[in-house]
Amino acid sequence: MTKESDAEQVQRLRETLSKAKLRTTAARIAVLRKLESAATPLTHAEVAEELVPLGFDKATVFRNLVDLVDAGLAWRTELGDHVWRFELQDPSHPDRGDHPHFVCVDCGSVTCLHDVTIPGTARTGWEQAGRVTEILLKGHCKSCIG
Repeated sequence: MTKESDAEQVQRLRETLSKAKLRTTAARIAVLRKLESAATPLTHAEVAEELVPLGFDKATVFRNLVDLVDAGLAWRTELGDHVWRFELQDPSHPDRGDHPHFVCVDCGSVTCLHDVTIPGTARTGWEQAGRVTEILLKGHCKSCIG
């Protein structure tokens, strides 16, 4: 598999935005690129930290994050610390592809647990309570206990 060039990536992101009926602005492409390169959900502050020095203001970054969520291209999660984190929707799981997150109670790092599957029996039991929208595990990460 060949690595995608910057021009190819920008063109692909433009097409993604167009399909979602969003304007293809430089700020929106920059936000998408940042989310796409992230291994874990990012806060608005983390995205802005990288994009503000490139000439984008914090409000524009936030508006674009919200627009991506509203268009179904990204998800917004709150992991118990009253901070929204954003991550791209997995195209192979258009129904959200729910996955649990692990949050370290010491350093605050967040890890996506994509390989964790929730047994059908658990999902059936949850239906009695309502619709589960987030599964969150808390503990001490390897860096903090090592």
